[in-house]
Amino acid sequence: MTQSVSLFIGGEFCQSETSDWIDVTNPASNDIIATLPCATEDEMERAIDSALQQFKLWKEVAVSDRARLMLRYQHLLKEHHDELAELLSKETGKTTVDAKGDVWRGIEVVEQAANIASNMMGETVENVATDIDTYSLIQPLGVCCGITPFNFPAMIPLWMFPIAIAAGNTFVLKPSEQVPLTAMRLAELFEQAGAPKGVLQIVHGGKTQVDYLLSHPTIKAISFVGSVPVAKYIYQTGTSHNKRVQAFAGAKNHMVVMPDANKAQVISNLVGASVGAAGQRCMAISAAVFVGESKQWIDELATEMAKVKPGVWNDQAAGYGPLISQQAKARVIGLIDEGKAQGAKCQLDGSQCSVEGYPDGNWLAPTLFSGVTTDMSIYQQEIFGPVLVCLEVDTLEKAIELINNNPYGNGTSIFTASGAAARKYQHEIQVGQVGVNVPIPVPLPFFSFTGWRASFYGDLHAYGKQAVRFYTETKTVTARWFEDDIPSGPNMTIQLR
Repeated sequence: MTQSVSLFIGGEFCQSETSDWIDVTNPASNDIIATLPCATEDEMERAIDSALQQFKLWKEVAVSDRARLMLRYQHLLKEHHDELAELLSKETGKTTVDAKGDVWRGIEVVEQAANIASNMMGETVENVATDIDTYSLIQPLGVCCGITPFNFPAMIPLWMFPIAIAAGNTFVLKPSEQVPLTAMRLAELFEQAGAPKGVLQIVHGGKTQVDYLLSHPTIKAISFVGSVPVAKYIYQTGTSHNKRVQAFAGAKNHMVVMPDANKAQVISNLVGASVGAAGQRCMAISAAVFVGESKQWIDELATEMAKVKPGVWNDQAAGYGPLISQQAKARVIGLIDEGKAQGAKCQLDGSQCSVEGYPDGNWLAPTLFSGVTTDMSIYQQEIFGPVLVCLEVDTLEKAIELINNNPYGNGTSIFTASGAAARKYQHEIQVGQVGVNVPIPVPLPFFSFTGWRASFYGDLHAYGKQAVRFYTETKTVTARWFEDDIPSGPNMTIQLR
């Protein structure tokens, strides 16, 4: 029997009364595994109001108690790590290895949320003027909201609500309608960890429900991860309603390959970074820039990429899983066809891929283009599939110029044996996250995820210190006390309570 996904409102899992439902499918077979409700306006309102009422209580809870909630939560997440990974695999199609990584990177952020007290400290200056002190207080905003994508259904929600809640806010989560099951299990474990009813709410739906959140006066801050057009819309709509918004968008991440690099390391890392998770990650390497004689390695790269095969989540031989939907597969194949038509050399074509026993899955094998130029659509657009495009330049300076002319600025890497080349690259490149001999430079959560330019709309980034600042406001107090007012005399008493 097909599962009906619940809402999570006021600390209770409840069935929606909507008449509008969405099918949730298994990407490996396109079988329907669940039906998802598009929450009614009344249900949306109840979730937001419950979060508001709980905020009035939760903001007064001691920061140490909020930190202890996160300690209990991370313990439960670790205890249920494999179970979460299996659930995530079944709804996303990810291999077990990819799914475990998704869950673990989320757990790392929860661990950082347990360190919330040190990140909530303000600043103090004594005697800014005669007998006057000034100090700042870090206080929560109120009800915050997260709108998360399909590709990391554990990690990205865990980027958001644990830090927001640890900082004293309450939270309304709207997970992707394509992968809601992992988010619901995260909520169950959060409740088991002892979260008060109403601190976290989960609602489901599509654009109608998103627009309700974007315009609702109670919502103070919105976190989003997704495509460029939607991120731009979220940012413009949310800020027009006087909300704080961080919207993480698309990417075209480049790896620069210098001729002095370790060839075996380059090829191995480039294969994994381009086709891992079926290329459906915003930090995937989707463009390789070969400098000088390193272009001679492209044929060997194609040979190694061809060895990687997609498969179902529990196939230990599978390099990655299916694309998320039939529409996503059709879009990627359309871009592959455009690349061929525009003159790129398709050295490896994965568009006619099948997996035994799963004829209806959204399969796509590794695909490699060489001879790509910057005016081709396969370079200009984020493909979001297991497709790597290769460009060739003569010098490091030309590589830096090429990448800085690309509108995106999420992540990049350089492989080289030269410290001078690496320093020049990291200094001059206009990209937020840089790897040196590291293909996917996603920072650990005591730093922040810092995409630039068209890859991000907003000011303060995800997790780390910037996330705490995003979910809080600074209050500055200037105080003066007069010594003449100090009480004195034999009748002065101090009462302790």
